[in-house]
Amino acid sequence: MAVSKRDYYEVLGIGRGASEQELKSAYRQMALKVHPDRNPDNREAEEQFKEAAEAYSVLSDPRKRAAYDQFGHAGVQGAASSGLDPNAFADFSDILGDFFGFGDLFGRQGGRRRTRAQRGDDLRYDLELSFEDAVRGMSAEIQLPRQEVCHRCLGKGAEPGDLTTCSACRGRGESIYQQGFLSIRRTCPQCGGAGQVARKACPQCRGQGYTTAQEKLKVAIPAGVDNNSRMRLSGKGEPGMNGGPPGDLYVFIKVQEHPVFERREKDLHCAIPINIAQAALGAEIEVPTLDGAQSLKIPEGTQTGATFKLRGQGVPDVSGHGRGDLYVHVEVRVPAKLTREQRKLFEQLQETLPADNQPQDRGLFDKVKDYFM
Repeated sequence: MAVSKRDYYEVLGIGRGASEQELKSAYRQMALKVHPDRNPDNREAEEQFKEAAEAYSVLSDPRKRAAYDQFGHAGVQGAASSGLDPNAFADFSDILGDFFGFGDLFGRQGGRRRTRAQRGDDLRYDLELSFEDAVRGMSAEIQLPRQEVCHRCLGKGAEPGDLTTCSACRGRGESIYQQGFLSIRRTCPQCGGAGQVARKACPQCRGQGYTTAQEKLKVAIPAGVDNNSRMRLSGKGEPGMNGGPPGDLYVFIKVQEHPVFERREKDLHCAIPINIAQAALGAEIEVPTLDGAQSLKIPEGTQTGATFKLRGQGVPDVSGHGRGDLYVHVEVRVPAKLTREQRKLFEQLQETLPADNQPQDRGLFDKVKDYFM
């Protein structure tokens, strides 16, 4: 008993009025989902893939589609029953691209060798800087272990002139096998897609084609870099394969902490202690900056926690646009021990201050009193 075929539009999940682009998109989604490479040893997925490919082969041809719309499967029986027409799949590679690692389908075997150029791997280097070097910028010299193409064999892995055609793929760089009605290509496992194998390995790189070398590089660190800043050195990564471009080197910055300054983006913060007399009477003190000590005027009656801003004494913007500020946070220190003379002076001062340690701002005092009553 013959098994009836499903409607081609139903197979691809589209309506009868679907456009050419909608048809391609629906087929591509179905093919990527049920392709045998994604579903090894899955007979059901293989049959679904064949079914979807057959549906697309008919609906993608305007004449066959018109015949199918009018007469159904009977109208295209000759085209679909005795194998698929390879010419109907001229745009198959455009639809599937190189997703599955094969380029030619349905007998279009161009005999091309799969020696596609591959970009080299990227490398990472962690560079630790002092706080001052990160703020001011510098030129750092780093030593980087990396792979480089073997100078003896030029990356071939064999003694010069000692390459022979791969017997497994006969120099094509890929193995071909039939998957139902598909002719599927995969990279040859014996030669790795090169199409050639070495009879005698290069003694310098031991057949690898690459050697490890220590390379010294100078890295220009711009002023203002911060923790986890990343710098990219183009072309300083691992070498590419088959003539591909090299990868890049990424330098990650780690900045050491400073004993005085705390960085917050482009601004710096520091805490400076002053004594009671300086806070009460006012004073002119010296505060540290990245460019040396600078004078700062403390007004009389300064309270602990007061903050003063020194404009333009922060960190330079890494892009070169301006500079942050320095914020000085004042801490009024109370002496833990007093000399006899100091105690006498404080006792005299106490007699002139308001009694019961009450603040002179009676409005504030009344609010506090009301809160606790």
